[in-house]
Amino acid sequence: MKVGIVSDSTCDLGPRWLAEHDVTMVPLKVLFGDRTYLDWIDLDPDTFFEMLAAAPELPKTSQPSPAEFAAVYEALAERGADEIVSIHLSSALSGTIESATLAAATSRVPVRVIDTKIVTAGTALAVMAAVSERDKGGDADAVEAAARHVVETQRLLFALGTLEYLVKGGRAGKAQALAANLLNIKPVLTFNKDGIIEPFKKVRGTKAAIAEIAAEVAKDSASRPVRLALFHSTSEDLARELGSALDAAGARYELVLTGRVGAVIGTYAGPGAVGAVYYPEP
Repeated sequence: MKVGIVSDSTCDLGPRWLAEHDVTMVPLKVLFGDRTYLDWIDLDPDTFFEMLAAAPELPKTSQPSPAEFAAVYEALAERGADEIVSIHLSSALSGTIESATLAAATSRVPVRVIDTKIVTAGTALAVMAAVSERDKGGDADAVEAAARHVVETQRLLFALGTLEYLVKGGRAGKAQALAANLLNIKPVLTFNKDGIIEPFKKVRGTKAAIAEIAAEVAKDSASRPVRLALFHSTSEDLARELGSALDAAGARYELVLTGRVGAVIGTYAGPGAVGAVYYPEP
Protein backbone atom coordinates (compact mmCIF):
# COMPACT_ATOMS: atom_id res chain seq x y z
CA MET A 1 0.00 0.00 0.00
CA LYS A 2 1.27 3.46 -0.89
CA VAL A 3 0.24 6.33 1.38
CA GLY A 4 0.15 9.80 -0.14
CA ILE A 5 0.82 12.76 2.13
CA VAL A 6 -0.56 16.22 1.39
CA SER A 7 -0.15 19.50 3.24
CA ASP A 8 -0.71 23.15 2.47
CA SER A 9 1.90 25.84 2.08
CA THR A 10 1.41 27.18 5.62
CA CYS A 11 3.36 24.26 7.07
CA ASP A 12 6.23 26.52 5.96
CA LEU A 13 8.56 23.64 5.15
CA GLY A 14 9.02 25.05 1.65
CA PRO A 15 8.74 23.38 -1.77
CA ARG A 16 12.22 21.84 -1.76
CA TRP A 17 11.86 19.97 1.54
CA LEU A 18 8.36 18.82 0.65
CA ALA A 19 9.43 17.56 -2.78
CA GLU A 20 12.45 15.75 -1.34
CA HIS A 21 10.18 13.97 1.15
CA ASP A 22 7.38 13.20 -1.33
CA VAL A 23 4.79 15.49 0.25
CA THR A 24 2.41 17.29 -2.11
CA MET A 25 1.88 20.95 -1.27
CA VAL A 26 -1.36 22.81 -2.01
CA PRO A 27 -0.55 26.54 -1.86
CA LEU A 28 -2.65 29.23 -0.26
CA LYS A 29 -2.69 32.62 -1.93
CA VAL A 30 -1.66 36.14 -0.95
CA LEU A 31 -3.34 39.12 -2.60
CA PHE A 32 -1.57 42.48 -2.83
CA GLY A 33 -4.19 44.74 -4.37
CA ASP A 34 -5.40 43.02 -7.54
CA ARG A 35 -2.35 40.76 -7.87
CA THR A 36 -2.45 37.19 -6.56
CA TYR A 37 0.64 35.24 -5.50
CA LEU A 38 1.02 31.60 -4.53
CA ASP A 39 2.52 31.15 -1.07
CA TRP A 40 6.09 29.75 -1.20
CA ILE A 41 5.89 29.45 -5.00
CA ASP A 42 5.58 33.04 -6.24
CA LEU A 43 6.73 34.57 -2.96
CA ASP A 44 9.62 33.48 -0.78
CA PRO A 45 9.80 35.01 2.74
CA ASP A 46 12.42 37.64 1.86
CA THR A 47 10.42 38.92 -1.11
CA PHE A 48 7.18 38.86 0.84
CA PHE A 49 8.42 40.84 3.83
CA GLU A 50 9.96 43.47 1.52
CA MET A 51 6.58 43.81 -0.20
CA LEU A 52 4.75 43.89 3.14
CA ALA A 53 6.91 46.77 4.40
CA ALA A 54 6.14 48.80 1.26
CA ALA A 55 2.45 47.91 0.97
CA PRO A 56 -0.07 50.71 1.62
CA GLU A 57 -2.45 48.22 3.22
CA LEU A 58 -2.37 44.71 4.62
CA PRO A 59 -2.57 42.02 1.92
CA LYS A 60 -5.38 39.50 1.98
CA THR A 61 -5.06 35.74 1.96
CA SER A 62 -7.14 33.05 0.32
CA GLN A 63 -7.51 29.31 0.85
CA PRO A 64 -7.19 26.71 -1.92
CA SER A 65 -10.43 25.67 -3.60
CA PRO A 66 -11.96 22.19 -3.30
CA ALA A 67 -11.13 21.73 -6.99
CA GLU A 68 -7.44 22.36 -6.32
CA PHE A 69 -7.44 19.72 -3.59
CA ALA A 70 -9.41 17.32 -5.79
CA ALA A 71 -6.79 17.65 -8.53
CA VAL A 72 -4.01 16.84 -6.06
CA TYR A 73 -5.84 13.83 -4.65
CA GLU A 74 -6.54 12.53 -8.17
CA ALA A 75 -2.89 12.97 -9.19
CA LEU A 76 -1.76 10.96 -6.16
CA ALA A 77 -4.28 8.23 -6.96
CA GLU A 78 -2.92 8.13 -10.51
CA ARG A 79 0.57 7.67 -9.09
CA GLY A 80 -0.62 4.64 -7.14
CA ALA A 81 -1.62 6.00 -3.74
CA ASP A 82 -4.13 3.70 -2.07
CA GLU A 83 -4.88 6.19 0.73
CA ILE A 84 -4.03 9.82 1.44
CA VAL A 85 -3.33 11.66 4.69
CA SER A 86 -3.95 15.40 4.26
CA ILE A 87 -2.55 17.64 7.03
CA HIS A 88 -3.52 21.31 7.36
CA LEU A 89 -3.55 24.48 9.42
CA SER A 90 -6.14 25.33 12.04
CA SER A 91 -9.70 25.41 10.73
CA ALA A 92 -10.34 28.30 13.15
CA LEU A 93 -8.03 30.49 11.04
CA SER A 94 -8.69 29.30 7.49
CA GLY A 95 -11.21 27.50 5.34
CA THR A 96 -8.46 25.25 3.95
CA ILE A 97 -9.69 22.25 5.96
CA GLU A 98 -13.19 22.78 4.57
CA SER A 99 -11.89 22.72 1.00
CA ALA A 100 -9.84 19.60 1.69
CA THR A 101 -12.81 17.86 3.30
CA LEU A 102 -15.11 18.65 0.38
CA ALA A 103 -12.54 17.29 -2.07
CA ALA A 104 -11.96 14.20 0.08
CA ALA A 105 -15.67 13.33 -0.17
CA THR A 106 -15.37 12.87 -3.93
CA SER A 107 -11.91 11.28 -4.05
CA ARG A 108 -11.68 7.79 -5.53
CA VAL A 109 -9.22 6.79 -2.81
CA PRO A 110 -9.81 7.34 0.93
CA VAL A 111 -8.50 10.67 2.25
CA ARG A 112 -7.94 11.31 5.96
CA VAL A 113 -8.05 15.06 6.62
CA ILE A 114 -6.25 16.26 9.76
CA ASP A 115 -6.87 19.65 11.35
CA THR A 116 -3.65 20.43 13.24
CA LYS A 117 -5.39 23.28 15.11
CA ILE A 118 -2.13 25.17 14.80
CA VAL A 119 0.03 26.82 12.13
CA THR A 120 3.51 27.03 10.61
CA ALA A 121 6.10 24.83 12.39
CA GLY A 122 3.34 23.13 14.38
CA THR A 123 1.82 21.81 11.17
CA ALA A 124 5.34 21.03 9.98
CA LEU A 125 6.00 18.77 12.97
CA ALA A 126 2.83 16.79 12.20
CA VAL A 127 3.88 16.46 8.56
CA MET A 128 7.38 15.35 9.54
CA ALA A 129 6.00 12.71 11.90
CA ALA A 130 3.71 11.40 9.15
CA VAL A 131 6.60 11.24 6.68
CA SER A 132 8.79 9.37 9.17
CA GLU A 133 6.09 6.78 9.79
CA ARG A 134 5.35 6.33 6.07
CA ASP A 135 9.05 5.95 5.27
CA LYS A 136 9.31 3.20 7.89
CA GLY A 137 6.64 1.32 5.96
CA GLY A 138 3.64 2.34 8.05
CA ASP A 139 0.16 2.04 6.60
CA ALA A 140 -2.39 4.85 6.52
CA ASP A 141 -3.54 4.07 10.07
CA ALA A 142 0.01 4.40 11.38
CA VAL A 143 0.76 7.54 9.34
CA GLU A 144 -2.43 9.21 10.56
CA ALA A 145 -1.75 8.16 14.16
CA ALA A 146 1.77 9.62 14.05
CA ALA A 147 0.44 12.99 12.86
CA ARG A 148 -2.41 12.98 15.36
CA HIS A 149 -0.02 12.28 18.25
CA VAL A 150 1.72 15.55 17.40
CA VAL A 151 -1.58 17.41 17.01
CA GLU A 152 -2.94 16.17 20.33
CA THR A 153 0.18 16.77 22.43
CA GLN A 154 1.96 19.80 21.00
CA ARG A 155 2.13 23.35 22.35
CA LEU A 156 3.05 26.48 20.43
CA LEU A 157 4.23 29.62 22.21
CA PHE A 158 5.17 32.74 20.32
CA ALA A 159 5.73 36.47 20.54
CA LEU A 160 5.16 39.08 17.84
CA GLY A 161 7.04 42.26 17.06
CA THR A 162 3.63 43.92 17.00
CA LEU A 163 0.02 42.79 17.28
CA GLU A 164 -0.94 45.16 14.46
CA TYR A 165 -0.93 42.57 11.67
CA LEU A 166 -2.78 39.92 13.67
CA VAL A 167 -5.49 42.38 14.70
CA LYS A 168 -5.88 44.04 11.27
CA GLY A 169 -6.01 40.62 9.63
CA GLY A 170 -8.81 39.48 11.92
CA ARG A 171 -6.89 36.48 13.29
CA ALA A 172 -6.21 37.69 16.83
CA GLY A 173 -8.86 35.44 18.39
CA LYS A 174 -8.91 35.86 22.15
CA ALA A 175 -5.89 38.18 21.96
CA GLN A 176 -7.99 40.82 20.20
CA ALA A 177 -8.47 42.89 23.33
CA LEU A 178 -4.75 43.31 24.03
CA ALA A 179 -3.37 46.76 23.24
CA ALA A 180 -0.60 46.54 20.64
CA ASN A 181 2.72 48.01 21.75
CA LEU A 182 1.21 49.62 24.87
CA LEU A 183 4.16 50.36 27.16
CA ASN A 184 6.17 47.79 25.20
CA ILE A 185 3.99 44.93 26.41
CA LYS A 186 4.80 41.85 24.32
CA PRO A 187 2.27 39.16 25.11
CA VAL A 188 3.31 35.56 24.76
CA LEU A 189 0.55 33.96 22.70
CA THR A 190 -0.53 30.37 22.20
CA PHE A 191 -3.21 28.26 20.51
CA ASN A 192 -6.00 26.70 22.54
CA LYS A 193 -7.47 23.25 21.93
CA ASP A 194 -9.90 24.72 19.38
CA GLY A 195 -7.09 26.17 17.28
CA ILE A 196 -7.79 29.76 18.33
CA ILE A 197 -5.04 32.20 19.31
CA GLU A 198 -5.18 33.33 22.93
CA PRO A 199 -2.86 35.15 25.34
CA PHE A 200 -0.58 33.01 27.49
CA LYS A 201 1.19 35.68 29.52
CA LYS A 202 1.84 39.43 29.35
CA VAL A 203 5.47 40.45 29.64
CA ARG A 204 7.45 43.61 28.99
CA GLY A 205 9.74 43.41 25.99
CA THR A 206 10.93 40.75 23.58
CA LYS A 207 13.71 39.46 25.85
CA ALA A 208 11.19 38.81 28.62
CA ALA A 209 8.89 37.05 26.16
CA ILE A 210 11.72 34.78 25.00
CA ALA A 211 12.64 34.00 28.61
CA GLU A 212 9.01 33.14 29.39
CA ILE A 213 8.75 30.78 26.42
CA ALA A 214 12.01 29.09 27.43
CA ALA A 215 10.88 28.68 31.03
CA GLU A 216 7.62 27.06 29.92
CA VAL A 217 9.41 24.61 27.62
CA ALA A 218 11.81 23.75 30.46
CA LYS A 219 8.87 23.05 32.76
CA ASP A 220 7.08 20.90 30.20
CA SER A 221 10.22 18.91 29.38
CA ALA A 222 11.32 18.31 32.96
CA SER A 223 9.91 14.80 33.13
CA ARG A 224 10.12 13.88 29.45
CA PRO A 225 12.20 15.35 26.61
CA VAL A 226 10.37 17.06 23.77
CA ARG A 227 10.84 17.35 20.04
CA LEU A 228 10.96 21.03 19.22
CA ALA A 229 10.92 23.44 16.31
CA LEU A 230 11.95 27.08 16.41
CA PHE A 231 10.49 29.57 13.95
CA HIS A 232 10.76 33.26 13.12
CA SER A 233 9.52 35.73 10.55
CA THR A 234 12.36 38.15 9.85
CA SER A 235 15.10 37.61 12.45
CA GLU A 236 17.18 34.46 12.67
CA ASP A 237 18.96 36.15 15.57
CA LEU A 238 15.73 36.00 17.60
CA ALA A 239 15.45 32.27 16.90
CA ARG A 240 19.05 31.78 18.04
CA GLU A 241 18.36 33.87 21.12
CA LEU A 242 15.38 31.65 21.94
CA GLY A 243 17.53 28.56 21.46
CA SER A 244 20.12 29.94 23.88
CA ALA A 245 17.37 30.77 26.37
CA LEU A 246 16.07 27.19 26.16
CA ASP A 247 19.53 25.88 27.01
CA ALA A 248 19.96 28.36 29.85
CA ALA A 249 16.57 27.35 31.29
CA GLY A 250 17.53 23.68 31.24
CA ALA A 251 14.97 22.60 28.68
CA ARG A 252 15.32 18.99 27.53
CA TYR A 253 14.66 18.92 23.80
CA GLU A 254 15.65 17.62 20.40
CA LEU A 255 15.72 20.45 17.88
CA VAL A 256 14.24 19.03 14.68
CA LEU A 257 13.62 22.23 12.73
CA THR A 258 14.45 25.91 12.65
CA GLY A 259 12.02 27.42 10.19
CA ARG A 260 10.77 30.66 8.80
CA VAL A 261 7.17 31.66 8.27
CA GLY A 262 6.03 32.17 4.70
CA ALA A 263 3.84 34.82 3.13
CA VAL A 264 0.42 33.66 4.38
CA ILE A 265 1.42 33.24 8.03
CA GLY A 266 3.66 36.31 7.72
CA THR A 267 0.65 38.41 6.71
CA TYR A 268 -0.68 37.99 10.25
CA ALA A 269 2.53 37.46 12.23
CA GLY A 270 4.34 40.46 10.74
CA PRO A 271 8.05 41.16 11.17
CA GLY A 272 9.83 40.32 14.42
CA ALA A 273 7.86 37.17 15.28
CA VAL A 274 9.58 34.31 17.10
CA GLY A 275 8.36 31.15 18.77
CA ALA A 276 8.72 27.49 19.61
CA VAL A 277 6.45 24.52 19.12
CA TYR A 278 7.06 21.15 20.75
CA TYR A 279 5.58 17.82 21.76
CA PRO A 280 6.69 14.98 24.03
CA GLU A 281 8.77 12.28 22.41
CA PRO A 282 6.62 9.15 21.89
